[in-house]
Amino acid sequence: MKHFLRSIAAVLTLLVLTSVPALAGQVSISVAASLKDALNEIVGVYAKSHPGATFQKNYAASGALAGQIEQGAPADLFISANVKWMNYLKEKNLVDAPSIRTFAFNDLVFAGATSQKIKSMNDLTRLGKIGIGSPKSVPAGEYAMQAIVKSGLEQALAGKLIMAKDVRESLMYAELGEVDGSVVYRTDALMAKKARILFTVPATLYPEVVYPVALTVAGAKNADAKSFHAWLKGKEATAILKKYGFTVK
Repeated sequence: MKHFLRSIAAVLTLLVLTSVPALAGQVSISVAASLKDALNEIVGVYAKSHPGATFQKNYAASGALAGQIEQGAPADLFISANVKWMNYLKEKNLVDAPSIRTFAFNDLVFAGATSQKIKSMNDLTRLGKIGIGSPKSVPAGEYAMQAIVKSGLEQALAGKLIMAKDVRESLMYAELGEVDGSVVYRTDALMAKKARILFTVPATLYPEVVYPVALTVAGAKNADAKSFHAWLKGKEATAILKKYGFTVK
């Protein structure tokens, strides 16, 4: 039932997105859920100096966003939480290849409110439930699963993993105590009220967390989208990313 309701919600989201007409000065952005707070502030700062621009914001798992764009949902700019989904759209000629560049970096941590002393990947075997994003569509979940496999814990944790639709939902599970802890991005964990960072997942266990950004084919024809894309490289946007814990190189 839960999976069915999520499917219905995804379909309704796509219907709403595809039914909204484009307006002059409007920029439609599809952004990985882990960037929501940082992008909301970035958009707010940009809008103050560009009063003619308005934004239609869509935050979700990168795989879900790529699927929506493929199905025709309006999007002028896409920011993924890994290169996989950016390359997916590039191969389908749905993003403007020359506009693709790295936006930010992140890393994985294990966060929870459990009273147990959890200090390493091996300690996870002592827990009952562990939250991760669904590896099929959530980059954070894919990174987490790669770390689990490389640690040799795939079988030991197989029955303990609770899948979430995106990294924010995974963190929410940890916040509510529905799991003992979740593997999430450091930037998300820093915003938690109850869950705390218990350990940093060794960087050697998963690929570098890279957020690529690009204009879509439609966005490359939108002057406001092109202006925003260029502005994202500036000092103001970079300062906001760092404020929320992202790394910019």
